Amino acid sequence: MIACASTDKLSLRVSVTDRCQLRCLYCMPEEGVEPCAHSDILRYEEIERLVAFLKGHFNLTKVRITGGDPLVRANIETLVSMLSRMQIPDLALTTNAQVLESRAERLKEAGLHRVNISLDSLHSDTFHRLTRGGELQRTIDGIRAAVRHGLTPVKLNMVVMRGVNDSEVKSMLAFALSEGCELRFLELMPAGMDRHEFDRHYVSCTEICSALSPEFTIRPHAPRPGSTSRLHDAESPSHGRGRFGVITPTSHPFCSDCRRLRLTSDGYLVGCLARQKRVQVRPLLAEDAVGREEALALAVQEAMGHKREDHVFEAPASMARIGG
Repeated sequence: MIACASTDKLSLRVSVTDRCQLRCLYCMPEEGVEPCAHSDILRYEEIERLVAFLKGHFNLTKVRITGGDPLVRANIETLVSMLSRMQIPDLALTTNAQVLESRAERLKEAGLHRVNISLDSLHSDTFHRLTRGGELQRTIDGIRAAVRHGLTPVKLNMVVMRGVNDSEVKSMLAFALSEGCELRFLELMPAGMDRHEFDRHYVSCTEICSALSPEFTIRPHAPRPGSTSRLHDAESPSHGRGRFGVITPTSHPFCSDCRRLRLTSDGYLVGCLARQKRVQVRPLLAEDAVGREEALALAVQEAMGHKREDHVFEAPASMARIGG
């Protein structure tokens, strides 16, 4: 008999690759990270077995496919279709959108509900420098293709960095409202860069909202249990109205009621980005695995038990290794 850890909603992020076309400053070093061997990367059938288990035994309400950039993975639409058949309430994908324009229609046809897109600057030179090679217009074209093909709500993610893109928070919100997208401002996390660089570039959510207030009327929503994003309504005579979120892992950790679980591309469950502990589950995802369900239940409970209870951020790993 499997004892489920909780009846609370469970969210799963599935990393399908540690490879990416870009080398964002906050994600990985300029030289990249040594990629996993292809034989070490989970097959789609293995991912499907874990998701099916979680859907059957836990209150799994959200699955987000991540990387690296998941559109680097061959035939990602096949995995989307496999997961779509499970009727998960929220099936999403996070991408840098560098190749999304040509893939959006196929992803929608495969059953994807929506996309989250990284967009850290609206200036081509800043975007290129921050991503170490990205082309801004390709990401904007991807955003518009996602809206056009109904991968909505399209959520734009901006990691705010002092001295890099913090002067753009107002223009980024105006852009998101004009494109019919929901913007998420993300506080920088001390992962993927050394402590000195983090301290130099970190901008708090309080500063972000203060920078917006001269141009936008901002009304915060009531906190939502289990949510990582603090939602706000925004309105401006020049830019209309909409909403945005601020994700605050550093200034206001949301660990106490976090129900997020990550599956790395090489088969580990991670319960918390701020902790180094992880649980290997790939052997349990083999087609002929013995005692799979009991062992997976224990693995999930162990991973979820690793949530941090303080403000200390231990994990030195890059986000590309863990999954964004």
